[in-house]
Amino acid sequence: MTETPVLHDRRDGYSVITLNRPDKLNAFNEEQHAALREALASSGSDKECRAILLTGAGRGFCAGQDLGDRDPALLGDSPDLGRTIETFYNPLIRQIRSTDKPVICAVNGVAAGAGANIALSCDIVLAARSAKFIQAFAKIGLVPDSGGTWWLTRLLGEARAKALAMTAAPLSAEGAAAWGLIWRAVDDDRLMDEAEALALSLARGPTHTIGLIKKAVQAASDNTLDQQLDLERELQREAGRSGDYREGVSAFLEKRPANFTGR
Repeated sequence: MTETPVLHDRRDGYSVITLNRPDKLNAFNEEQHAALREALASSGSDKECRAILLTGAGRGFCAGQDLGDRDPALLGDSPDLGRTIETFYNPLIRQIRSTDKPVICAVNGVAAGAGANIALSCDIVLAARSAKFIQAFAKIGLVPDSGGTWWLTRLLGEARAKALAMTAAPLSAEGAAAWGLIWRAVDDDRLMDEAEALALSLARGPTHTIGLIKKAVQAASDNTLDQQLDLERELQREAGRSGDYREGVSAFLEKRPANFTGR
């Protein structure tokens, strides 16, 4: 058994969080859930950390739930999987979505079941060309969770969402990018270089404003146009009072690189 189910590496301005159960394709058990939540909370409260990069160790990003921990033969005929969702997966998705720091996901191999949907909950997703996204739930008689029905329907539409969920057909990284499910597919040997360069670039940017952008985009799916216009007004009011706005304008007028502080 891996001693450290999640690795947390602090870099200059950002952190790299790595799921670290490679012998299980980083499938989740309760220990890994707790360690990931702790790493995300630590990064979220660290003023020196201005971006978060999530990836997986070994040959896959995450195979979802470790089914050995949820075997009906051990749990009885009527296991309460809703409790597992409510206790572990839903709080994790909400934590990723609510942090005001950009969260990048580097999908380095298969992302299946909840693993796929945890990746999709991140703000920017890069995937190795060899990676695959699999809504594997139907293969074991389950419904997509961890926001799966939400991401698929809103990003792909009902027809593709139903097909991917009902058939559990693998979707390649290039297919996911072409359909708008993720941002980019990159060569396998370039994945982490590109992901870390992106994390560093965001960490050096106006991260307070990036957090406001995240809030606005996430609200847009549920808001009417009038509600979104009002939200944009209030967020722009907040952004306009930030030190980064003053620095950005000064740098533009002085024709020099901006030195953003995230404040």
